[in-house]
Amino acid sequence: MAAPKRGRSASAQSKPGRSLALILIAIVALTGGMFLSKNTTPRLGIDLAGGTSITLKAKADQGSAINKANMDTAVDIMNRRVNGLGVSEAEVQTQGTDNIIVNIPKGTNSKEAQQQVGTTAKLYFRPVLASEPSVPAAAKSPSPSASSGSGSSPKPGTSPSASSSAKEKASSSSSGSPSPTGSATSQGRAVTDALKAGSTPSPSATSSGSSKPSATPSAKPSGSASGNAAAAKLQAQYATLDCTKPAERAKVGGASKPGEPTVACGQVKDAWYKYVLGPAAVDGTEVKKAQAIFDTQGAAGWQVQMTFTSSGSKKFADITGQLAKNQSPQNEFGIVLDGEVVSSPFVQSAITGGQAEISGSFTQQEAQSLANMLSYGALPLSFQEQSVTTVTAALGGEQLHAGLLAGAIGLALVVIYLVVYYRGLSIVAMASLLVSAMLTYVIMSLLGPAIHFALNLPAVCGAIVAIGITADSFIVYFERIRDEIREGRSLRPAVERAWPRARRTILVSDFVSFLAAAVLFIVTVGKVQGFAFTLGLTTLLDVVVVFFFTKPLMTLLARRAFFANGHKWSGLDPKSLGAKPPLRRTRRPAGPAAGSVDPKEG
Repeated sequence: MAAPKRGRSASAQSKPGRSLALILIAIVALTGGMFLSKNTTPRLGIDLAGGTSITLKAKADQGSAINKANMDTAVDIMNRRVNGLGVSEAEVQTQGTDNIIVNIPKGTNSKEAQQQVGTTAKLYFRPVLASEPSVPAAAKSPSPSASSGSGSSPKPGTSPSASSSAKEKASSSSSGSPSPTGSATSQGRAVTDALKAGSTPSPSATSSGSSKPSATPSAKPSGSASGNAAAAKLQAQYATLDCTKPAERAKVGGASKPGEPTVACGQVKDAWYKYVLGPAAVDGTEVKKAQAIFDTQGAAGWQVQMTFTSSGSKKFADITGQLAKNQSPQNEFGIVLDGEVVSSPFVQSAITGGQAEISGSFTQQEAQSLANMLSYGALPLSFQEQSVTTVTAALGGEQLHAGLLAGAIGLALVVIYLVVYYRGLSIVAMASLLVSAMLTYVIMSLLGPAIHFALNLPAVCGAIVAIGITADSFIVYFERIRDEIREGRSLRPAVERAWPRARRTILVSDFVSFLAAAVLFIVTVGKVQGFAFTLGLTTLLDVVVVFFFTKPLMTLLARRAFFANGHKWSGLDPKSLGAKPPLRRTRRPAGPAAGSVDPKEG
């Protein structure tokens, strides 16, 4: 049995280069991915980069359960609101089962952000008075397959291509008649006339978009000077609106009152459209249910079915009956969520019975998204504000500098201790710490865009604590090697015999640390999770580094005379360790050999 053991031990000792090559390849691959993705630095949290962090806790007091579907829907709606502030780097994400964290970078009004998130969203059905691509020269005319919710009808047989033609007509109809704002479009005149009507457009008010404008708008009481001024102002705002710019999209739609006309923006696939919308005809709260279904009987594909309340059914029947008499685009109604047009289906006939279908070239995801918006125009859950933290960029920079300084001091103290106590072995420890630091940095940089990981101040503390955990693993292994040398063994067998004992201790220690980090991550909310995540990540990396770098490197160094001969600066000098005389194995003879001479006789 002894011979196979020696063979396996020799094989293990002769291939430490494989483990070193493996971890080197992993470092190169991860570093290459970091540079290719152009994420060369970890994302910084609000407390280090500056900004506002809002923690919201869900409450099931609106008849909805706190589950993943409702939380994801709430995150989607909040994301739309935060992005409406014109902040492209804002983040909204769930944390745990009933918390949502909203992180808004520096440069954003924190009070405005608090008002935007956590409040009930507003969903309205508004008649479309005018619509056109925001930048006609650059915008692409939507194809039938690009009409995510623009082609619609209560009838399954409605062709989505009709919506595309409606959009084209809306952007190309013109007339030489002057408008109150000096615009030379019949659409502008139709919009102005509809605005002067002061209510939901009637057939007579909106039919002028396709024929002749009203000849006597000034004779009506609603055509007063103030009405003309409001209509002219809205028409001018519509003419200059550029929905391709996030800053301009944030200014329109959200602050308008339900009973007043407004301008709004909406995206059809990759193209942005601008709209003039009439007063709200149906409130989103009057949608009882909306669901995405697949039409297995016809060729409509994915559809969205809506069911209205009793009051909503009557209102929807009235508005669709009026819109069906108009020409494009004034036969459309805009579904407006938080001031943005999420869909603008057209109507062919009055929809009665309290049910309607929106059909078009939907994918399953698009249909489900629209159904969620219709079902949860208001947030499916109410939220209670748990905490709001606002950090200036200057304070964030100071905290980052302080955290890095603390880490540098801690690392320097560990290195000094290793050099003084372990001498030459400190080379192995410092090389292992360097590899661990490289892996930690690269992985944190990659996790930023992948899972929205942000390095905050508690996470920096976790990384500092990890220095001690990693160093502890080296110390356990080094002390096991020294114990073997004290027993009288040479370095090479001491390295191999010490490894199984040290490995068991290291795994148990790291398991306890990782378990504590996992429990802390699960039961805590907010920034403390950053500490737990970093601690758990570095604990896992400690195991990888010890197994694939520290142990193989120690095996290679045991073959060098400086360490193998126990140089006094190697940290493995048998004399300074108080080693016993070398162990020598002798075989006991089975019996007196033939021809042997007794020593006494000699």
